[in-house]
Amino acid sequence: MPEPSSADRPSDAAPASTTDSAGAGAVPPGFRALRTAGDFIHVNGPLYLYHHRDDVRLGFRVERRHTNPMGICHGGMLASFCDMLLPISAHRVNREVGHRFLPTINLQIDYLAPAKLGDWVEGRAEVLKVTRSLVFAQGLVTSNGVPCARVSGIFKLGPPFRPDLEPSG
Repeated sequence: MPEPSSADRPSDAAPASTTDSAGAGAVPPGFRALRTAGDFIHVNGPLYLYHHRDDVRLGFRVERRHTNPMGICHGGMLASFCDMLLPISAHRVNREVGHRFLPTINLQIDYLAPAKLGDWVEGRAEVLKVTRSLVFAQGLVTSNGVPCARVSGIFKLGPPFRPDLEPSG
């Protein structure tokens, strides 16, 4: 059952500046920088969250440090992004998941198109099923509005975490 609004949840995102940390481009309106997504994302992000009712999106601007030698977003960065997208979305829209850690059991990614330096990468996900011990989810990631990755994952319903920490996968 979806939650009514992001206003019912603790604030875990700070307002985004108009440009990302590299100053490469604007962050779309309504997105807020994640503050507590863990040390890995702190070093490899920044990631931005948009949450209004059932509309949950995660995004980032492709910076030079995210690219491979061909100047496009490294597949590992997109995989890390997808591994955050699915659990964060599940936490935000599914009461059965609540504030429970979701370690990744399986993550399947189909890379559809490149995300180039400076592009805005954005993902949306949906929870397909929640059992007593597992969460099944899928999502679509776009780069400047063009599909660049399709993802599905299975996550273990883990122990509770402090609600003031941003869920991560």
